[in-house]
Amino acid sequence: MKLYQPKSTAEALHVLAGESGVVPVAGGTDLLVHWPTRPAEHDKSYLDLSALDELRGVRWGDHELQLGALATYWDVIADRQAAAELPLLVQAARLVGAIQIQARGTWAGNIVNASPAADGVPVLMAYDATVVLQSLRGREEVPLAEFYTGYKQLRKAGDQLVVAIRVPRRAYTVERFHKVGSRRAQAIAKVGLAVTQSAFGWRLVVASMAPTVCRCPALERLLTSGAAVRAPDELLPAISEDTSPIDDIRSSAEYRRRVLARVLFSALRGG
Repeated sequence: MKLYQPKSTAEALHVLAGESGVVPVAGGTDLLVHWPTRPAEHDKSYLDLSALDELRGVRWGDHELQLGALATYWDVIADRQAAAELPLLVQAARLVGAIQIQARGTWAGNIVNASPAADGVPVLMAYDATVVLQSLRGREEVPLAEFYTGYKQLRKAGDQLVVAIRVPRRAYTVERFHKVGSRRAQAIAKVGLAVTQSAFGWRLVVASMAPTVCRCPALERLLTSGAAVRAPDELLPAISEDTSPIDDIRSSAEYRRRVLARVLFSALRGG
C-alpha cells in the first residue's frame, strides 16, 4: 500500500494528476469495514485528506449551505441552523451508524462511495445539492441528481477531488425522510425515501430501489399534477416506472415496491 499525506489541497490535486488510481480517503468508514475481506484494496494507493483543514466545516452563506469535503455527519447534527433550515440532513445523519461513525464519516464520502442504499445522499439530492469538483484543470459543479451514471459509476474523473457540497437555502412546504431497515438504527436501508416541496417543485428521491440513489420523475409528475391518491397501491404504477429494485439478502423487489408505496402514502398524508 502507498499512502500520500498532502498538506494542502493544491498538493492533493498534484498527486491525483500525477498518478492514476489513487483513492482519496476522508473518514475511511466504508473502506476500513471491508479491509479484512478485500485484500485487493491493500495494494492500492491512498490519498489521506485528514490534514486539509480548508476542506472542513459547515459554512452558511446568504443563499446556500456549503459542506466541506471533510464535513462529518456530526458537524451537521451539532449545527443548530441546519436543524432549523434543513432538518432532513440532521434526521439522516442520526441514522448513519453509531456516534463513532457519525463523528468520522463524511457527507462527501457518502456521495463518492455511491451505495444505492446510502442514507445521506437521498436528503442531499432532495435539497438539490451540487457536488463541487476540483482538479488542476479547474473547477466543475455537478448537480447531485446527475452525478451517478450507473452502479458505482460517477461523473468524476480520476484527477478530480470532491472539495465541497453546495445546498441551496429555500423555504419548504414539505420535508420528509424515512428509512426502513431491520432495526431503527445501525442498519442498511431496505427502502429509503426523501421528499421535499418548494417553489422549485417536488423532489422525490429513493434509496435501495435502483442501482443508484435516484430521483423519481414519474412520482414527481404525479404529485405536481395534484391527482388524488386514495391508497398506497395507486402509487405502484409510477413506482414501477421510476425504480428497478432487486431481490437480495435484505428483502425482495416486491417488498421494496410495496413498502415504498406505503411509506410514501403515509409521508404525503403527514405521517
